[in-house]
Amino acid sequence: MAIKSRSVAVDGEHAITMEQFKAWMKTIDDDKDGKISKDELADAVRGNGGWFAGRKAKRGVGSADSNGNGFIDESEIRNLAEFAQKYLGIKIV
Repeated sequence: MAIKSRSVAVDGEHAITMEQFKAWMKTIDDDKDGKISKDELADAVRGNGGWFAGRKAKRGVGSADSNGNGFIDESEIRNLAEFAQKYLGIKIV
């Protein structure tokens, strides 16, 4: 899966920084509430050509959501980054 970014494409061969990952995460927060929902994450996965977007989003939110509220907030972005590196082939440096 590649993250479509203005500065870097992530396709297993390129890498992004944690700051770029955080900035990308803010762009997928459609309702601008500071939290990423399962649906927002699924749309991002789907928009980047990822297969099984709903399943990956559910798994990603479940993995990253440390407080169990069903959303990924600023304090849980690192958890999502770890998930993305392990299961989505995104390289974050």
